[in-house]
Amino acid sequence: MGSTTPAGPALLRRFRPGAPGRRRLVLVVVLVAAFLATFLIDWAVTIPAQGATPAATASASASSAPSSNQPCTVSTSNGCIQGTILDSKREPAVGVDVDVAGPAGFAATSTTSAQGRWAVSVPAAGQYSVTVDQDTLPKGQFLTNAADAKRTVQANLNANAGQIFQLSDQEGATTSEAGTSVTAARAWQQFVSGIRLGLLIALASIGLSLIYGTTGLSSFSHGEQVTLGGLLAYTFANQLHMNIWVAGVIVVIICAASGYLQDMVIWSPLRRRRISLTQLMIVTIGLSIAAQYAFQYFFGASTVRIQQSNPQTVTFAGVTLTVQSYVAMAIALVVLILTGLFLAKTRFGRATRAVSDNPALASASGIDVDRVIRFVWTLAAGLAGLSGVMLGLVLNGVNWQTGLQLLLLMFAAVTLGGLGTAYGALAGSMIIGVVVELTNLVLPGDFKYATALVILILILLFRPQGIFGRAERIG
Repeated sequence: MGSTTPAGPALLRRFRPGAPGRRRLVLVVVLVAAFLATFLIDWAVTIPAQGATPAATASASASSAPSSNQPCTVSTSNGCIQGTILDSKREPAVGVDVDVAGPAGFAATSTTSAQGRWAVSVPAAGQYSVTVDQDTLPKGQFLTNAADAKRTVQANLNANAGQIFQLSDQEGATTSEAGTSVTAARAWQQFVSGIRLGLLIALASIGLSLIYGTTGLSSFSHGEQVTLGGLLAYTFANQLHMNIWVAGVIVVIICAASGYLQDMVIWSPLRRRRISLTQLMIVTIGLSIAAQYAFQYFFGASTVRIQQSNPQTVTFAGVTLTVQSYVAMAIALVVLILTGLFLAKTRFGRATRAVSDNPALASASGIDVDRVIRFVWTLAAGLAGLSGVMLGLVLNGVNWQTGLQLLLLMFAAVTLGGLGTAYGALAGSMIIGVVVELTNLVLPGDFKYATALVILILILLFRPQGIFGRAERIG
């Protein structure tokens, strides 16, 4: 957000308040109908899946599937057990056999492909054993925790179950020993993964920062806008079989409309009644909880995939990422650049910055503050929805808690960059993304997300205004 641009006569003429017209009312009604229809369609599609019984597929479960390395797609009549095997240098391990055995004599073998992927389609829900044939491992590679080569997996219909097997160049090494070796290659891989995470977090964080800048409100329901984007993308691309690009555009439009409706129905009336920010923040917490339970009701508690096929991987400059990751990074970078140019170069963007810097002065200059705030809610929800789509593709899954899990990262990024500054949110997101992923070099699993909390505490202790924020006198 830089310095405030003076609001001259042009802004006065442009943003003078006006009464809403009939066309705006019709547009709102259409958007509400489309939003509700999305959930009703998904509900209708998922009911048959919930009513499926194992008896319907009992005869199929007795057959043995042939050896295959073909991608597996879930449906109401089958589930998938799949994973990826990488060697100690994080290169795909090709030609490794994975045996799967299950109820009623089911047995199948999958051989890892050129991307190191394996997948087995299972015809019934139940307990399955997954075993790696260690004789087929690449030369000089060994399975970490060799005693754990055989595992038990719970598989369900219309769902994916994943298993990760780690390889090491040291025979007899444990998972912890294999994971503690910090090399330049691993650091470079994690650094690029941090750039990817930072770009995707920035899409949502910029909107969160703009909302705070224009209204002073910390929206705890912003994470659910991210979840909404991912789940709607799953509905359109998977359930309704739309092209992923078309589905993405529709999702962004619907999410932006949800932000518009939120401000029109909830936030604008509460602002007119001069409700305190603390009370408004409590409303966002309640809205967050209500949205989470709504997502769980309509989509279930399991993780769903926007695209069912196994993602292709590409190795570039020593970094192995999926094709979806490269595409998501490119789209996020373009959108962030366009958003920055909009805020810096356009009349409405300058008005947004003016309201964020000083709402009272902007109003006195003739800018319609309520109109700008409604636009900010619309823009923020649209960007968060796009972030949800990209995260769903990159993480290869989305569930009802995806946004909640990222909320701490978003708040840490906004606080680090400076509350209310869009450019600060971008810088903070990049730093948080890189630090969190590099932390994975020494901390296992999702412990890396605790780094964001440590950074948040340190910021509040030593520089509460953030990198681009301005220190203010209190009292």
